Amino acid sequence: RALRQHHTLLELCKNPELATEVTLQPVRRIAVDAAILFADILLPLEPMGAPFSFAKGEGPVVHEPVRTLAQIEALRVPDPAEDLGYVLDAIRMIRRELDGKTPLIGFAGAPFTLASYLIEGGRSQHYALTKKLMYCEPAAWHALMDKLSRTVATYLVAQAAAGAQALQLFDSWVGQLSPDDYREYVMPHVAYILREAESTGLPVIHFGTGTSTLLDLQRDAGGTVIGVDWRLPLDRARAILGDGVAVQGNLDPLLLLAPREKLFAGAQKVLDNARGASGHIFNLGHGIIPETPLENVQALADFVH
Repeated sequence: RALRQHHTLLELCKNPELATEVTLQPVRRIAVDAAILFADILLPLEPMGAPFSFAKGEGPVVHEPVRTLAQIEALRVPDPAEDLGYVLDAIRMIRRELDGKTPLIGFAGAPFTLASYLIEGGRSQHYALTKKLMYCEPAAWHALMDKLSRTVATYLVAQAAAGAQALQLFDSWVGQLSPDDYREYVMPHVAYILREAESTGLPVIHFGTGTSTLLDLQRDAGGTVIGVDWRLPLDRARAILGDGVAVQGNLDPLLLLAPREKLFAGAQKVLDNARGASGHIFNLGHGIIPETPLENVQALADFVH
């Protein structure tokens, strides 16, 4: 927050020294077991030809939403080294600072989530424009998803080459889709990205929210770890996923606003439900909200440890 008083979010992302500082803050303060790169999932959109900014209180705004085949054809697949080199520089810098003590997770946004921002022009409640393009112009939709998938795949592989020690694919809004729509319009593109990411030999975390009805399809699409949000107990998720993958999750982020006894009871339930899993990363089911007391996060980390 102190840094944000002097720098925009994009300035923090594009300055490797500042991105390194923000990445290391939770490692120092909370003693988490892994660092996650400070960046934004939308960063590849700008070099693709879709500049955006962050409006105060509204989140990201894409200046010229992409809604036609001509606009999709005009998008380019960027070169990570040339167009997103500041992210790769930050990874190299963070690895030097971590000095082998704490592993670093790199990440990128998944194509459906990125497409929704591109088409809607920002956040959306119903994803009406996104689904309209998907249903009414499937050729245009798949052309867009193909460009996004190639962009994300090369970006993740470049992060691995720069020093990331695990990779995470964020599909925050994919829970808006039915299983049939996910299978037809998204899954082939995600599977391509995850194959490329897994070719690096690193662990790959496949993350989404609202995905209780999609878990088996996400497993089939790929990833060595499947993220599970707080809406489904981990033991039930594991029954769907089987033994071939690890799980990540799945505490409700809003429990961090609760009294400690309630918070710890929720965390214990997550740990109990994860017993017997092929691997478990304890995490929140989605992002931490700004109102969260830092001392509660520290207490949670201590409790889990």
